[in-house]
Amino acid sequence: MTANTATGKTTGKNWERWTDHQLRLRDTLSWAFASAPLAPGVDEYGRLLLLDTIGCMLAGRVAPEVIALEEQFNNLESGPFSFPQGRRLTSSAICTIGAMAATWDEACEGHALAHGRPGAALIAALLPLALTRDTRLGPLLAALSAGYETGARAGAWLRIRPGMHVDANWPALGVAAGVAHLLGLDGDDAMTAVNIAACQLPTSLYLPVSAGSVARNTYLGHAAWLGTMAALTAQAGMGAPADALGYYADNYSAATPDLLIPAGRHLMLEGYLKPYAAVRHVHYGIEAARAAREQIDDVKTISRIRLKIYPEAITYCGNRDPQTAIQAQFSLSYGVAAALRFGTVDPGQYRKDRFNEAEVRRLEKLVVLEPDSALGEAGQRGATLSIEAGYKEAEATVSTIKGDPQDPMSQEEVAAKFLRYAAPSVDPEKAYHFAAAMVTCTSDTPVRQLWDLLF
Repeated sequence: MTANTATGKTTGKNWERWTDHQLRLRDTLSWAFASAPLAPGVDEYGRLLLLDTIGCMLAGRVAPEVIALEEQFNNLESGPFSFPQGRRLTSSAICTIGAMAATWDEACEGHALAHGRPGAALIAALLPLALTRDTRLGPLLAALSAGYETGARAGAWLRIRPGMHVDANWPALGVAAGVAHLLGLDGDDAMTAVNIAACQLPTSLYLPVSAGSVARNTYLGHAAWLGTMAALTAQAGMGAPADALGYYADNYSAATPDLLIPAGRHLMLEGYLKPYAAVRHVHYGIEAARAAREQIDDVKTISRIRLKIYPEAITYCGNRDPQTAIQAQFSLSYGVAAALRFGTVDPGQYRKDRFNEAEVRRLEKLVVLEPDSALGEAGQRGATLSIEAGYKEAEATVSTIKGDPQDPMSQEEVAAKFLRYAAPSVDPEKAYHFAAAMVTCTSDTPVRQLWDLLF
């Protein structure tokens, strides 16, 4: 017998202590599945989230490994979908490729409370369904909102255990809810889909990141298809244990006892879009490096670099001398060096011509990482970068970064990022028209009409 931490009641099963969490998630689904129109802020952010994520897909899709996998899917079975300059793919293949490509350069969205990205796999799953069903933009955004609100709350609750990576885990729950919404199911059926997915969430390892393996990039593809399958299964009338999420929380996660945020609060509006192609922790070093760079005459004269940053950033991104792109995306020292050398960190930084550039590598070796225990104890994020360059010294401190809810990327900044990321595979004029239409068209515009602007 155990005590329920929220109600104080005694239960016969350990996992029943999560009953109130499950009830709040069910309430969230009822709220998100209501027929009321989306709040203006949610509609606006949802469009930017779609635009940004599709841009990340287009940038990542041209990586040689992703092109090769796309060819393998096409050889296995052709289908009705494709990316610009891409092969014909089935719905399962394009949602897998889309999710993988979205995270390939580590430039896609995220949510601090969820400690992950509720939107990337969700959008990869919703897009082919929307194209198949002749869905309008409004219903797509509503499904995106429903899935995002579910996934973000699940992420806040179902903390992953040490040594695991989040991408193949709780994002599938948000996908299940979002796909269920787009299929026209109700909140009860969506909860069934969520529980079906909860019965089979994988133990996905962080190991590939530290080993420099892009196997991690397959995780969101798995989440996209698992959530889709769960929703289709629920639509077919198959059930799942009503307490599956509680059982998973008690046995296979490091779940927090804090109650879920109640329905009615739009967590989507608390998410972030990234200005740079690197994990969020690295952005603090990048921003500090960009500011310090303005204070010196020539980066080639730099002889000393010290980055003082909150300890969690060093725990996850202390990789030195990265040999692969994914290691560099999780490397504070590489992000600082690239920002000092080029003034930004975009997907092109991870391609061969720039990745091993001699000056970037020289600067990376100079970076000394120092944990800021005061920030760690206060639970705050921030960074201070100090450099010596010739006879000059420069220092820059950042406590917030572009993309945070208090300093969100503007519509113009998201569109500019999209145009840069789409450039390798989409004609600039077509990319411009797509971006403009995404943010200005009516909610009744067919998703297919928007998508075709890229071709």
